[in-house]
Amino acid sequence: NIQFLHGTRYADFDPHGGFSENDESSIITIEHFNTWKYGDNFMFVDITNPIGQGDAFGTTAKGNASYYAELSPRLSFGKMSGQDLSWGLIQDVLFTATLEIPESPVEQTWLYGLAVDLKLPGFQFFQVNWYIRNPDAPGVDTGQQITLVWGAPFKLGPIPMMFEGFLDYAWGVDPLKDNLITAPRLLVDVGDMAGIGAGKFQAGVEYQIWRNKFGIDGMDENVPQAMVKWIF
Repeated sequence: NIQFLHGTRYADFDPHGGFSENDESSIITIEHFNTWKYGDNFMFVDITNPIGQGDAFGTTAKGNASYYAELSPRLSFGKMSGQDLSWGLIQDVLFTATLEIPESPVEQTWLYGLAVDLKLPGFQFFQVNWYIRNPDAPGVDTGQQITLVWGAPFKLGPIPMMFEGFLDYAWGVDPLKDNLITAPRLLVDVGDMAGIGAGKFQAGVEYQIWRNKFGIDGMDENVPQAMVKWIF
């Protein structure tokens, strides 16, 4: 799928000192997910301000697009062993890994650990991933992270909708501060309503909450983002 998001309250360094929540940005996100015989793969790339964007201080970022990507393969112990590992709310147990790829290669982070997929009423999927965080950056300790990922389709009267999102909580990555980021989305299935086809085109809002952004103490973000999403 391809997403377009726009918000006006992203947190950044204030040129007058400290932090602000006044940056306006547009983001194009390209996502891919697939399953295979022994697991699944997820990957995305964010392109922030692909054509430049002004901010509340009158500066511009024209020509200064930034990039960020993640690769997240998982291997199912149930599928590899041929055993049914479901029990209660647990659907499967997996080995999980992620490579975080910012623009600077010296800031890449490797994550690896265990995951469980849960069967929760009303949810199409719900993942709980526990990672060891292993940054490439010199002087930064190895820490841990919990990542939740979910998707729940529902109807509001006759309107088909999707509640989806993720939550990352990272801790112990000294000297960085513990940080939490979550981005729940509420999307209307416009494609279904317009007769284009269910799950083809969605529009709505994503609300991003980030505490100690990038592990920086006191750099907090609360930004509603208008969002459209094409799925193919």
